[in-house]
Amino acid sequence: MEIQKFEVGPFLENTYLLTKNGQHLIIDPGFSNETEYQRLKEQMNGELKAVVLTHAHVDHVLGISRLRNDFDVPVYLCSEDRFLWGNFGSQAQMFGISQTGFGFEPDDLPNEGSFSIGDFEFDCLYTPGHSPDHISLYFRDEELVIAGDALFKESIGRTDLYKGNFELLAKSIKEKLYTLPENTTVFPGHGPETTIAHEKQHNPFVK
Repeated sequence: MEIQKFEVGPFLENTYLLTKNGQHLIIDPGFSNETEYQRLKEQMNGELKAVVLTHAHVDHVLGISRLRNDFDVPVYLCSEDRFLWGNFGSQAQMFGISQTGFGFEPDDLPNEGSFSIGDFEFDCLYTPGHSPDHISLYFRDEELVIAGDALFKESIGRTDLYKGNFELLAKSIKEKLYTLPENTTVFPGHGPETTIAHEKQHNPFVK
């Protein structure tokens, strides 16, 4: 599996394009303009199977409308708490972004357990604390986890937004992410890649 990262939007969010056997997944489409979108689209030479969201904060979903204009594909989101999804327009306005809601409901991504979309297979790890609907995506065979805004290189997601909770986020990281093999590469929602081993040794927020 190939993974490409695109740093996009006013929040410098990491959007990921996954490619396997001529199929694509897009994780957290945060591009906020046509130039960013076309830069990602130019790298797609196969079939887009779906969009998968780690959570529904505004910076991770800004590009959904552009994608859905071009591709009739499902969007997957954990069903734990759809408040952020349902209030996307209000979220956008808070940050000075003029966008309305999406007008459709995403498909359910399970809280836990294995899940497959086309040729892509991954484990859903429920990692709330930054947001109540947060899922990390663990690709066991590729030894990588897309951790959204749960875990960053030597940092963690903020916990001062809707239903943010530091204790819960620390628990999620310790029980769901730090228990992965130490050589697992962490692809976060912002910033550079890291590894589970590095974070267990050097993360100052969650020891």
